[in-house]
Amino acid sequence: MTRIRISLLLGLLTAMMMMPGQPSWAQDAPSNNMDIVREKVRADKKLFILQNLTLTESQAKGFWPIYDSYQKDLQKLGNRLVALISNYAKEYRTMSDEAAKKLTDDYLDINSDLQALRKAYLPKFQKVLPHTKVASYYQLEQKVHALMTFELAGRIPLMK
Repeated sequence: MTRIRISLLLGLLTAMMMMPGQPSWAQDAPSNNMDIVREKVRADKKLFILQNLTLTESQAKGFWPIYDSYQKDLQKLGNRLVALISNYAKEYRTMSDEAAKKLTDDYLDINSDLQALRKAYLPKFQKVLPHTKVASYYQLEQKVHALMTFELAGRIPLMK
């Protein structure tokens, strides 16, 4: 894999860490900068998919509208994750047991919803692509997700 363009990962991480009110391990920045970074991340990811998923013209015609819809739904989950990280950042030094429980429950809900979203879109992708292309696409999505998760895990401090 071509390391998914480091700018994709750094862009997402920067976007997530730019939420106002976070502790010293995060950076403050205006929300318009966050929007710019997020748009760059989306464009880089789409380019990564384009470069690694060889599609015929007719496959591409069916695939890209579904991809765009899927990315919008993924973005909603990403927004929930950003909010979760922001909440964690606000309380991380003084985390109560109750807040930790809510944080854990919310995190697991986001992961469950992500899996449900992947399953919901599977038949849509299968209508326009052969199963091998769908599997390749899901692999590419998983690679992006795994790298972002790894990077976030390394940057978010462990709860005390």
